[in-house]
Amino acid sequence: MTCEDNASRLTWEVQLYEPFSRVWMCRGLGRATTTAAPADVARAVLAGHLAANPARPGETFRALAYTDTGSPVFVTADQLSDGWDAGEAVRQALPEHIRAALPDCGNVPSTRSL
Repeated sequence: MTCEDNASRLTWEVQLYEPFSRVWMCRGLGRATTTAAPADVARAVLAGHLAANPARPGETFRALAYTDTGSPVFVTADQLSDGWDAGEAVRQALPEHIRAALPDCGNVPSTRSL
C-alpha cells in the first residue's frame, strides 16, 4: 500500500481579505476524507466559490487546504488557470454546491477582481 492509497482527512476554507482590519475572514469551510492533493482541493474550492459568487471590485479571495499531518496550502485567484480540470477525487471531496458550480469543460472562470 502506498501513501496515494491512503485517504487523508483534509480541511479547506475560503477566505476573504478585510482591508480595514487586515484579517482574512472565513467565507466557507469544509472537511473531507480524500486522496486528492490539498492544492488541487484548494484550487477547486476557490474556483467553485468564485463561479457561484463572483468577486466584487476590490475583493480579494484565497483558499486554504491542509491535512491533519501536512502543511497548509494557500491558493489565490491569480493562481487559477484556464484549462485546469478538477479530477474525480477532488470533485468527490467537495460539497454539492461547489461541485455544481465547477465548469465541466475544464475552463476556470475569470476570477480576477477589478
